[in-house]
Amino acid sequence: MTIHPTVCKAALLILALAVSLSGQAGEVLESVKARDQLRCGVSADIPGFSTRDGDSWRGLDIDFCRAVAAAVLGDPDKAQFVPLAAAARFPALKGRKIDLLLNNTTWTLTREAVLKIQFPGILFYDGQGFMVPATAGISRVGDLNGATICVEKGTTSLNNLISYFQARGGEVKPLVMDSASEAATALFAGRCRAYTSDAAQLAALRLRAPENPQDFVILPERISREPLTAAIWTGDLEWGTVVRWVLNSLILAEEYGVTRDNLDALIAENQNPLIRGSDEERDRIAKALGLAPRWGERAIRAVGNYGEIYERNVGRDSPLKIERGLNRLWNQGGLHYAPPLD
Repeated sequence: MTIHPTVCKAALLILALAVSLSGQAGEVLESVKARDQLRCGVSADIPGFSTRDGDSWRGLDIDFCRAVAAAVLGDPDKAQFVPLAAAARFPALKGRKIDLLLNNTTWTLTREAVLKIQFPGILFYDGQGFMVPATAGISRVGDLNGATICVEKGTTSLNNLISYFQARGGEVKPLVMDSASEAATALFAGRCRAYTSDAAQLAALRLRAPENPQDFVILPERISREPLTAAIWTGDLEWGTVVRWVLNSLILAEEYGVTRDNLDALIAENQNPLIRGSDEERDRIAKALGLAPRWGERAIRAVGNYGEIYERNVGRDSPLKIERGLNRLWNQGGLHYAPPLD
């Protein structure tokens, strides 16, 4: 039988693609295990999400990185934090300088399809807002038409800002700054009428007001949806599965009432609701993930469930005291929902 040249070329292309994909499979996970360290790209200084005090880091993004390190390497202290400006985060990820990006990053079609970034799961639901001086007499976003507005370089906030006013027949003068802290400082110094960013980030940087945080207010309107996610290189689906299910395990732990404090007692009493199936089945799943057994327990023991992480860093137990709102569980009126373990 004679094989048509076009069919032959197509078969060779499929074979080459298969070989390429198999060579990439698990590349990040295996390099993390070989290095015995997880490198997370984080914001340089966003209270509640990623801040450094000497050698100590804390924040919601920091805790999630530590959870992944505990699940993968057995030790949350094997997480290394790499501070990145927003404009440098995707080059760092694509250049393999980091394994996991946790940098207040919004999941968008352009980033997934064009930049080839994979988004394993949403850590924080937010929206773009505006912070203004309390004495400026500004009560709504429309009052900012024609104003100079500070915005951070390399974020979705700039395009959202321009599109919002253009769609309403208005315009603004963006003052683009290299970092979030520089944008906030410019507002505090009176260089712009408002600073626009994710509302949680505004609340965090409002704490840095030179005299009194109450001198600045965050307008109630939101002009966009900002699902802030973990991000990885799109060439390693196995690594995406690991990161996704660490997040899911933290969300399910809250739903089932499993906390960092009661985890060991639940295990001792054989009452852990996160456990499904036999030891053999659980070991098979862990092996398929490329992890040691009890990876989910290690993540929860390191940082607690999702609710504990939230309240400790940005919620009621933090200086920010941001209401959970959309970041509640699905059965409490929020959007966080994890697929079942079975």
